[in-house]
Amino acid sequence: MLSVSSFDWELGRWSSGKIPAATLCIAGDWAPIRHFKKTIETDPVSIYGDLGPVIQSADLSIVNLEAPLSDQGTPVCKSGAVFKGETKHIRGLTALPFDAVTLANNHVFDFGLGAFQETLATLEKNQIQWTGAGMSVEEAAKPLILTAGGLKIAIVNFSEGEDLTAAGKGPGVMGWEIAWLETQIQALKQAVDRVIVIAHCGLEYIPFAPPYVMDAFERMAEAGADAVIGHHPHVPQGIKFHHGVPICCSLGNFVFYQDTNLYFRKLGYMVNIGLTKDALVSLDLLPYKIQDQGLSALKDQDRQTFFTRFKEISLPLDTPRGIIDSWNGFLDHYGKTGFKNEVTMLMEKMKTEPQKGAAMFRNRLTTSQHFYHWQDILTRMAKGEMDTSPGWARDLAQEWLNRRLDKKRSEIR
Repeated sequence: MLSVSSFDWELGRWSSGKIPAATLCIAGDWAPIRHFKKTIETDPVSIYGDLGPVIQSADLSIVNLEAPLSDQGTPVCKSGAVFKGETKHIRGLTALPFDAVTLANNHVFDFGLGAFQETLATLEKNQIQWTGAGMSVEEAAKPLILTAGGLKIAIVNFSEGEDLTAAGKGPGVMGWEIAWLETQIQALKQAVDRVIVIAHCGLEYIPFAPPYVMDAFERMAEAGADAVIGHHPHVPQGIKFHHGVPICCSLGNFVFYQDTNLYFRKLGYMVNIGLTKDALVSLDLLPYKIQDQGLSALKDQDRQTFFTRFKEISLPLDTPRGIIDSWNGFLDHYGKTGFKNEVTMLMEKMKTEPQKGAAMFRNRLTTSQHFYHWQDILTRMAKGEMDTSPGWARDLAQEWLNRRLDKKRSEIR
């Protein structure tokens, strides 16, 4: 059974020895923005570098579309940045091609309903399937059924519904409806061969998923998911094996350029899953670095270093105590000063940009990642428990949030 002891931490893989009937490649956040925008327009295949053939070799491939692809719309007022590609950027997805995209994220409605609808039309026109958002909660929650190698594979996609974008009677993304999703997965197990859950959630940039995310992911596994894959934090986070089900907490950035020299924002990994009618039979993690010209698979010492650190952020997830200690390490690193500075920034923003400030403050109160962040750090303050987490947890939080690339070597190490 897939477990901490059976997973090859040096190679980032596991195999039961059985030949898969179908393979599924899952990648993280994709958006035609910033430095990558022009390359996606002019030479889309090159953006993937030596990862392109790996993606193409899978029977099925799926990526998170982190921006609408539309030639219309105006930016919405929301907490964070707004992103938008154009319909011509669909070439970046068809160049390989990707078979499907997930849409349950915090950016697909950044330019309003019209841009979202044009995105769906553009995907449909180019034979790219989608799941995770829609004109109602029923449409947003509808799983995507993919077929390959004689298998029916269900993709279940959800997110936190950040900035009040969760679907209800009207349009939106599939939000944080964990009980609903459990019931859906249980029903799907009777109708398809395998179920893969892909979620967009968690606090950004930290090395460990918060306890509320781990709880939700474990519930997905217990409901019958064969794998649970997360993204949104923009940095790689570790893997947990819950009763034999792999839970990848965050894949990190993919084709998503951030203009920074922060080390962990320039790393990510894809997941290759081998499936049969009976089980998940193989798992490969494929790490890469993100450079100005595109993506490149990690090799030799860089790859070895990645998996050494990956094991370090994965092993604490094996126990409930480790999950709590990891989270508390971040809370202690953030500290009273971090909380005070954030609240001060929000209040100043409400003075200088009232609408933007209100949206930012609202998001802190209504989105799970910020709600639990504030609730848990205030609880630690109220109980006098600050700075009691293990040193290793605080050290990892410090490193993940602050480590920078070595400019002398200009490489990931």
